[in-house]
Amino acid sequence: MPISPARVAAFEILLRVEAADAYASELLHSSRLAKLAAADHGLLTELVMGVLRWRGALDIRIAQYANYSLSKLDREVLVALRLGAYQLLFLDRIPGHAAINDSVDLVKRARKKSAAGMVNAVLRKMASSVSQDQRHTTDGITHPQWLFERWKLIWGAEVANTICVYDQSPPRTVVRLPSVVPTGAEPALSDRPQAGSRMGALTRPPVWDGVVLDGIHLEPGKLLSEAAILTAGDISQTSAFRDHRVVIQDEASQLIALLVGEGKSILDCCAAPGGKTRILAERNPDATVLAMDLHPHRARLLRKLVPETNVHVVCADTRQMPFATKFDCILVDAPCSGTGTLARNPEIKWRLAPQDILRLQAYQVEILTAATQRLAEGGRLIYSTCSLEREENEDVISKAMTGNQSFRVVDCGDELRRLRDRGKLVWTDIGSLLAGAYLRTIPGVHPCDGFFAAVLEKL
Repeated sequence: MPISPARVAAFEILLRVEAADAYASELLHSSRLAKLAAADHGLLTELVMGVLRWRGALDIRIAQYANYSLSKLDREVLVALRLGAYQLLFLDRIPGHAAINDSVDLVKRARKKSAAGMVNAVLRKMASSVSQDQRHTTDGITHPQWLFERWKLIWGAEVANTICVYDQSPPRTVVRLPSVVPTGAEPALSDRPQAGSRMGALTRPPVWDGVVLDGIHLEPGKLLSEAAILTAGDISQTSAFRDHRVVIQDEASQLIALLVGEGKSILDCCAAPGGKTRILAERNPDATVLAMDLHPHRARLLRKLVPETNVHVVCADTRQMPFATKFDCILVDAPCSGTGTLARNPEIKWRLAPQDILRLQAYQVEILTAATQRLAEGGRLIYSTCSLEREENEDVISKAMTGNQSFRVVDCGDELRRLRDRGKLVWTDIGSLLAGAYLRTIPGVHPCDGFFAAVLEKL
């Protein structure tokens, strides 16, 4: 029998993640996979993300039954073993023989035929030795030990464990709603929130419990009034998504953009793929928004995803801007380790090394320092990352501001209370979102990705 197309695609994606530092979430939405049936694409996503989330635990199990050091195995062989092991240990509905046979065939297909017998033997021993109550095991490493120890040192064991548990489950899909509901999608008037209610006035994007919008089911966001959580349906198959009227974006990411505020000239320094850029443009329709990205292909993606006419895309290095313009507002959503997004980008935890954090810090300080030179007097600059690491957050602010008397740190608590008073922020425990004067969200503690933000004002 031919190999399942979902397993073939999963094998290829996992190899690219291993070999080319690609991101699984991007590869899973490649146009190359458009011909896959919905069921096959669902299995593909489960296999890829499951293997990446549980790689540490899978490797421990594989090592129990293999006579080889895993470090000596060819990449193709190890990926095939992980795919088979994940199905045997975590997926009840997958017949064991199908998981084993396809893993063996994948090895042969990858021209590693000499390893086929070993893969077959390891997975068969695993299948026969693992009892029903050992399936879905959480034993073993789910995160690199050095990363867990860092978090434990900062927040204590309970919060560190909470982050790890959150990272092991698929995050809920959150969308930012359009300002106008598509024709025919409005619920009955009696279902609409009243002005002044928790969801705010009707002039803001509408959110209704259980509403069916263009074939999907939504419920109100946990942090923001303009966010909604997908509870049923495939948002990517809706016309609202295809027409870019509804955007998938984590609530913490949306919140960062809301902190930027209002101005006539706005600079988004590291803008791609453009989720925050679009919020800036929509909230400031009369402003000129300059969106920069270092990489040409990401700048092209940004232009495609952000159709607002007041956005101008520039491919340039923030550290060497090709202009001397001063801006009212600047967003520096800096390239970072991404440790706050491991639930949706689990491959990061396996490719990140401790030394990478200080290397990223040096880059972030350079970017932030350059950006401060483009801020107009009285303007505000937001520095943010989706990292949980102090070195990329508070320490970057400290290093960039050392000896600089022309800036002050604005208390994010005041900014959050303003957003709450305007009906934008619905999360009631503002104190839990703060780390001193800074914004910090923690996965599992908060229902979103982990983000950090500092608000700086030019004196």
